[in-house]
Amino acid sequence: MSLDKTYKLVPGTTIFDSEQSAKGYHLNQFCMSLMTAENRERYLADERAYLDAWPLREEQKQALLDRDLNAAMREGGNIYFLAKWGATLGLSFQQMAGSMTGMTEQEYRDMMVRGGRSVEGNRIDHAVLEAAHAPQAAAGHAEITGAVFTSHVPAIGAALDHGKSDEPYWRPVFEGYEYSKRWEAENVPDVIFLVYNDHASAFDQSMIPTFVLGTGAAFPTADEGYGPRPVPGIESDPDLAAHIAHSLIRDDFDLTLVNEMTVDHGLTVPLSLMFGDVDKWPCKVIPFHVNVVQYPVPSGARCFKLGQALRKAIESYDRPLKVQVWGTGGMSHQLQGPRAGLINREWDNAFLDRLVEDPAGLAGVPHLEYVEEAGSEGIELVMWLIARGAMSDVDGSGEVEVKHRFYHVPASNTAVGHLILENNPWVDEPAVKE
Repeated sequence: MSLDKTYKLVPGTTIFDSEQSAKGYHLNQFCMSLMTAENRERYLADERAYLDAWPLREEQKQALLDRDLNAAMREGGNIYFLAKWGATLGLSFQQMAGSMTGMTEQEYRDMMVRGGRSVEGNRIDHAVLEAAHAPQAAAGHAEITGAVFTSHVPAIGAALDHGKSDEPYWRPVFEGYEYSKRWEAENVPDVIFLVYNDHASAFDQSMIPTFVLGTGAAFPTADEGYGPRPVPGIESDPDLAAHIAHSLIRDDFDLTLVNEMTVDHGLTVPLSLMFGDVDKWPCKVIPFHVNVVQYPVPSGARCFKLGQALRKAIESYDRPLKVQVWGTGGMSHQLQGPRAGLINREWDNAFLDRLVEDPAGLAGVPHLEYVEEAGSEGIELVMWLIARGAMSDVDGSGEVEVKHRFYHVPASNTAVGHLILENNPWVDEPAVKE
């Protein structure tokens, strides 16, 4: 069932949601460019030329040239962004607001002096609201078909990129993913929701978001200091991402929505391990970054609950898409201090056991245990609980099948863990005829 967006029915009102944001992204970024005196001067000197330098639709350009704020709003503009444009033209907020109501500036000002516009006559018509809430035939929906869990060691990417995968040191690692590549080739999804953490590539200390959902159409590969990996960037699914954002935020998960960012080895190495050397990834990828670098980081319990909410979000999307959820990072490793090089095979394998058999219990493991037993960077494993929470056995509506499990030490400084779970929701059996 689709999400409730009846706010769209409020008369005379445009709600700036994820759909509007995607529609008006370049329009609003154009407005932001007018926050410097130099750009304002360039715009006023030749409006058309300045607009033509932006990837705007002709309808968006014309709305601005016509000073038509209502048209600009329909084209995805947001009033706070458009206010930068209005200020460049010397317009006050009352002038802009008045222009959208069909009033002169003075008429609008007089209305506000009298107490403003009455809400009476400006609510949703009851018949319209009832029609919007009427049951509708299901046209199919997205489903989660499986989960992939894997380490995302940067040295694995370097070994692949430099043709070292057959060397004795690296061969055991890549042999552990041979089945995985075959399985993925036979089960290519439409979309991968890929949970990873950025490693000071897209986010530095000027901004430290806890959960970041990529809502843009595409994301390029990051340069992490050695040059970008020779792998393709990702093409995403902004419509599904916007839907997920709407659902998760309404379920009280505070997300940072990002339309532009680079993606580093945390995302590209898992794709290389599962798909091999390709010119283009065979499906769309929605990136989901989790801060596990600077404390406080989200708990395993929070990540597990987010996974459950994610499944609800995906399954409420009314397009028949096959989606996989990937949890990446870990396993035990420490990259700093006198304990650098710490590996805990016993703890890692117990984690894999519990991830399959007791995910709800595993979600209760405190941060201290991750750090003490799995190393300071072993905390990345909480991200696996997002993918695990999205499986149908968690709420008893299905079961999971372990398709592959692999563990190996070492891969550079890290223990490599890998698991594939296939999602099998229960299907109601047909009634027996007497």
